[in-house]
Amino acid sequence: MRPWIPLAALALTLSPLAVVHPVRVSGHSMEPALTDGDLRWALRAWASHPPRRGEIWVADGPQGSSVKRVLGLPGDTVSWQGPDLWINGQRLDEPWVTHPERTGEGQQVCGDGYLVLGDNRPDSQDGRSWGAFPGKAMRGRIL
Repeated sequence: MRPWIPLAALALTLSPLAVVHPVRVSGHSMEPALTDGDLRWALRAWASHPPRRGEIWVADGPQGSSVKRVLGLPGDTVSWQGPDLWINGQRLDEPWVTHPERTGEGQQVCGDGYLVLGDNRPDSQDGRSWGAFPGKAMRGRIL
């Protein structure tokens, strides 16, 4: 047998992982859309379109990789007051949020970055305290 055949077979076997990769959800911040321990596939950022509002992405955050929903896009100003989220002065309808934050208010200017939030706001550490992430921190879009 030719020595390159097993190497070629291995490369073909692993090549899909260059485009998609498995992601294990850790924590309750994305419930009910994603639950703790879920295994999902993510399309690597270089193979995807830029993040769009409402999509779920894997991002490198201050506490490691996080799975969160993209809400603020470059140039946006995002503010929140209790359960309501406002993007550039317009209230955002968030049908995916079943556990809204009832208290608190704040504002983040995205600049050149993306603001990501968990769907389960009371149990989510996210862009409200971290700020916007640069595009290079966005690792992959959950499929």
